[in-house]
Amino acid sequence: MDIVNEVKTFLVKHLKLKKSELELDVPPSEEFGDFALPCFKFVKKTGVNPVETAKLFAEKLSKLPEDCIIKEVKAVGPYLNIFVNKQYVAKQLLPLIFTNEDFGKGTGKKERVMVEFFQANTHKAVHIGHVRNMCLGIALSNVLEFLGYRVIRANYQGDIGPHVVKCLWGIMHFNEKPPKENRLRWLGDIYARANKLISGNEKLEAEIREMTKKLYEGDPKLVELWQQTRQWCLEDFEKIYKDFGVKFDVLFFESEVEKLGKEIVLELLQKGIAKKSEGAIIMDLKKYGLGVFLLLRSDGVPLYSTKDIALAKIKFERYKIDRSIYVVGSEQELYFKQLFKTLELMGFKQAKKCYHLSYGLVMLPEGRMSSREGTIVLYDDLMEKLYKKAEEEIKARKLVPEEKIPELKKKIAFSALKFGMTMRENNKNIVFDWEKALSFEGETGPYVQYAHARICSIFRKFGGKLPAEIKFELLKTREEEKLIMLLSKFPFVVMDAGENYKIHLLCRYLLDLAQAFNEYYHAHRILDAEPELRNARLYLIECVRKVLKTGLNLLGIDAVERM
Repeated sequence: MDIVNEVKTFLVKHLKLKKSELELDVPPSEEFGDFALPCFKFVKKTGVNPVETAKLFAEKLSKLPEDCIIKEVKAVGPYLNIFVNKQYVAKQLLPLIFTNEDFGKGTGKKERVMVEFFQANTHKAVHIGHVRNMCLGIALSNVLEFLGYRVIRANYQGDIGPHVVKCLWGIMHFNEKPPKENRLRWLGDIYARANKLISGNEKLEAEIREMTKKLYEGDPKLVELWQQTRQWCLEDFEKIYKDFGVKFDVLFFESEVEKLGKEIVLELLQKGIAKKSEGAIIMDLKKYGLGVFLLLRSDGVPLYSTKDIALAKIKFERYKIDRSIYVVGSEQELYFKQLFKTLELMGFKQAKKCYHLSYGLVMLPEGRMSSREGTIVLYDDLMEKLYKKAEEEIKARKLVPEEKIPELKKKIAFSALKFGMTMRENNKNIVFDWEKALSFEGETGPYVQYAHARICSIFRKFGGKLPAEIKFELLKTREEEKLIMLLSKFPFVVMDAGENYKIHLLCRYLLDLAQAFNEYYHAHRILDAEPELRNARLYLIECVRKVLKTGLNLLGIDAVERM
């Protein structure tokens, strides 16, 4: 139900205005109504000033029918303040939600959209920064799919390059026996220690360059070690995907696109699109304000750009996508502008629909992390702390029997994690505090989960079945009207979150809805109200529950029934 459109349609009919002329503002306070119509642009039509125009409009709308979208209007200065008929909205809206498990879902969009996310490199530790990428990618993919797009979830991982060579060098020089489990973590530790030794040591850096060249040329011993350690990484990645409940439709690897990338770069050079500079091959993008984009090093070693160009070609031609979204840190902003411009100059029409969903750093209260320095919070350490804290909360609140704790603590821990990583604007840095993230109060995932579980508890106590006929006109308290209006906004919030890549808007909405429900729950009797009012209130909160569940699921969070 599009309330704004219905209000405009009503004004067009009764005030004889054009819909294109109508711009509805949202007043700063509820006492001034739900919408305000500025009357400045209608003075030529009415022949009087804006203040008198507002009064004239108010007079025309003074006798409103009971069963219509507008309940009341007031002329306040040059504005016509409009109060929506919440009971009318409830009658139209609530049955749509109550009888539909996917209220707000879109259909029929033809675009194929690829969302590329996670992108953790092999041979390096998975840390809290990768987690933010994963959470944003999961949520955006879910939202776009919910809106009706054909979404392809992709993961592009760096399984070749200097970082891999440094790790292989460390394995060969440290001579340590690999563990039987969690080898990805061990490899990350090897990389961090090797990097510390190599950085600034010209002799070792030269050794790494030589090893890199040998690996690219197919040295048998290096290739064998690389393939074995790469497989260890992929096996541990699969466990992480399972933890997050994500299934990638396609896995891309740098090692599989580097050859094609070099071929494309040489082709660009032959066509005159790229050029040579001091032995390297570059794209001169200075006239676009994007500087110089390096495509291939002078020694022939491929770069990220070499491979990304090949990857884009594969995406466009093999997967026939219309739009490509890259979830990558904000420090790569210039790089992606250069990449997209290069793709455009190569003739790919999809380049105009490539989008870099950037995100800021994840920091802890202690400060910033660095994988090079080995000062990061690793994924498994993070989850261990979250699980422990979640279990403590569950036991302290006596939420479920002992045998149910393992399942619930995982759902609460991932709720804290996923919500905490997506609730702020993606391009801003965040400080992740697991103590606050796991709180059942405040702006957290568990807070929203708890609201959902509380409604489930109310229905368990009710134990009955709601009648087919509900008296929506009984839902007239301030708290009830607030919930009705919030529910009406859900499809538009989801659309805004997906079309404009602003997942935090969905998080903010769920917090507002959960808070509005909690205020309602504390202010009014539900099960103890007289039967007709009780039924109407139960019907309302069941609609709240369904929207909370859908919203949480879009974020990749389980909507638990007992907490």
